[in-house]
Amino acid sequence: MKLIIILLFLVIVGALASGLFFLIRDPSDSNRTVKSLTWRISLSFLLMGLVLLGILTGVIQPHGIGQ
Repeated sequence: MKLIIILLFLVIVGALASGLFFLIRDPSDSNRTVKSLTWRISLSFLLMGLVLLGILTGVIQPHGIGQ
């Protein structure tokens, strides 16, 4: 589960980087920036859902600092 979360986080960072690249390089009438950032938002929601599911099922155990 932790490996899936790490890989998904890396894909999110890649989508963010591609959105920045498309923002800088593409002409103003291109929709690739919007599509890339839409993917990033969707994957971020998926990541939050997986973390929440992992916590609720006990696969991931949260811990606080100083406990």
